[in-house]
Amino acid sequence: MQPDDLDQVAAIEAAAYEFPWSRAIFHDCLRAGYECCVLVREGAIVGYGVLSSGANEAHILNICVAPLEQGNGHGRRLVKRLLDFARWHRCERVFLEVRPSNPHAIALYESMGFNEFGRRPNYYPAKKGREDALVMAMELLEPEG
Repeated sequence: MQPDDLDQVAAIEAAAYEFPWSRAIFHDCLRAGYECCVLVREGAIVGYGVLSSGANEAHILNICVAPLEQGNGHGRRLVKRLLDFARWHRCERVFLEVRPSNPHAIALYESMGFNEFGRRPNYYPAKKGREDALVMAMELLEPEG
């Protein structure tokens, strides 16, 4: 992800989420040095991911696929790329939060080895107040070889 990508990224975010991140938040992530990647198909950005890392841990802060591109394996590709970044940073585990009302994302994360281990009460804004977050984590084991 580059600064020139932010308009497209923010447009996808706004189309996909009821309470989207702003363009400025993505800009701040780039400026902070987070691992920010985009998935491009036929010259257009169709998804993106943001990962922070430190103290041998990583945190998937945002991952999104454009609504019309969902269901094509793009989310799995993005998660794999973020896990590659985490391994490159020598992280031992990766965390993320997900809305309980997002069963497709939960199923994806579970299929990739993430496990739920807690909840953050009232974490996300929602139409009727707030929604909890499921906290999920994955241990990054050394590759066998």
